Amino acid sequence: MTIPMTANARAGGPLPATVALLALLVASSPLAAEDCHEHHPKTPAEQTQGAPRTEHLGAMLIPDPVLYDQDGNEVHFYSDLVAGRVVAMNFIFTTCTTICPPMGANFGKLQEIMGDRVGKDFEMISVSVDPAVDTPQRLNAWAKKFGRQPGWTLVTGSKPEVDKLLKALKVFTPDKTDHSPILLLGDDAHNHWTRTYGLAPPAKLAEMIDGMTLERLADTSALAKANTTGGTR
Repeated sequence: MTIPMTANARAGGPLPATVALLALLVASSPLAAEDCHEHHPKTPAEQTQGAPRTEHLGAMLIPDPVLYDQDGNEVHFYSDLVAGRVVAMNFIFTTCTTICPPMGANFGKLQEIMGDRVGKDFEMISVSVDPAVDTPQRLNAWAKKFGRQPGWTLVTGSKPEVDKLLKALKVFTPDKTDHSPILLLGDDAHNHWTRTYGLAPPAKLAEMIDGMTLERLADTSALAKANTTGGTR
């Protein structure tokens, strides 16, 4: 919002009281707060009220680059980690000291909440946005801080391939420090993708994942029932 300046203000004099008050109100408004850099997350207390803000993305065309997981194993991103699955995906780099450690801790807590369902009912994926630095060894050491277990896969690779993937997922930023605390939740089988806040309470994220997995179970049950009914005719 632009506040018109009086001749007195343009000349370097003090602002009239009404203009100064208006400037103060604009600076303290929620819209002004939204313009703050996304790399500085809201406090946990601000995120515990209600469900996290989400954006429904619908279908996504996800490429299948050859990348490397935290153990140095070659993986085809789409076919090995995403195809036909429910996934939770965040974006980190190991030298990040602001939003990435809390996002790692969030994934660790989400993994704890979901228990042995991780790797069965759904997959957790962390994609490095700094592949030139983040070797598999660095990713492995970073993930160990948060208690990573099987079912949570971290990936890196050549920068051109990773950049292409990030662009397809609509999370690419030219400067790694500008990346936002984004979490993608997807049910690839139903082409249902949602973008939400990566630092939302893990319990809320678990509820969203439960919704996706229950939908899949309902569809599977309905299909099995239809097949059974059709076979008895």
